[in-house]
Amino acid sequence: MTGTMAHLTLAFGLLGNIVSFMVFLAPIPTFYKVYKKKSTEGFQSAPYVVGLFSAMLWIYYAMLKSNVLLLITINTFGIVIETVYIVFFLYYAPKKARMESLKLIILLIFVGFGLIVVLTQFLASGVTRGVIVGWICLVFSLCVFVAPLGVLRQVIKTKSVEYMPILLSVALTLSAVMWFFYGLLLHDFNIAIPNVLGFAFGIIQMILYYLYKNDKPITNIEEIITKNGEQKIPEFKDQKVIDVVKLNALMQAEILPVVSKNAHKLDHAALEPQALHKTQNHTIEVGA
Repeated sequence: MTGTMAHLTLAFGLLGNIVSFMVFLAPIPTFYKVYKKKSTEGFQSAPYVVGLFSAMLWIYYAMLKSNVLLLITINTFGIVIETVYIVFFLYYAPKKARMESLKLIILLIFVGFGLIVVLTQFLASGVTRGVIVGWICLVFSLCVFVAPLGVLRQVIKTKSVEYMPILLSVALTLSAVMWFFYGLLLHDFNIAIPNVLGFAFGIIQMILYYLYKNDKPITNIEEIITKNGEQKIPEFKDQKVIDVVKLNALMQAEILPVVSKNAHKLDHAALEPQALHKTQNHTIEVGA
């Protein structure tokens, strides 16, 4: 019985690595466009920085455990690929975007992750240290999975699934399933629990896709609301919706290592401003 459980754990861990590996590679088309245009345009670095932070956090947690080698393998790849993405972004980003990205890197990677390591090393020991880091990973992963709520709202509002590619949603859902059973079989609920939410959001995304895939997107100019006998053009703000699905995907690839919700068109923060207002409001929505 023990042998069977060990084989199942290995199988789910390997499948999780394979799916998460593909999710990590999802942004490649985005960076190919950046390379061709020699500019990052409206793309954001946040999903990649958060993805790097997530991968580092899960590797730190795995190093405190004794039986999660497959968690280390996928997140090691995650650290490498996310670092490549970030360097590539910084090279082609305009000065303002580059400085903002560097500030985020310093705040999240050096300060945030550094404090977690230092505090847990000096203020905790043994099993307690692993429990604390596990809870940090759990909470962070849950936040990542909640990120796609903004994208779901955008899909319902515009009746367009342009920023929610079905293949990515399927991949993230499969990733959540694999990592859930991997964590469950290891009796590690810090890995299993976040993926329950990841699976739920993945199913919701696929349902919305099939509901709206054939619908004509609502545009600012076309949509006219009749209210109190008067025709009024709705007030839509010019927005750029950061590819939270992608952000989520990168995160999940690390943790679930998913798909977060929360991923990686979804290639990342690729967005289209809407037409009526000139003022831009950025909406963000955010992988073991």
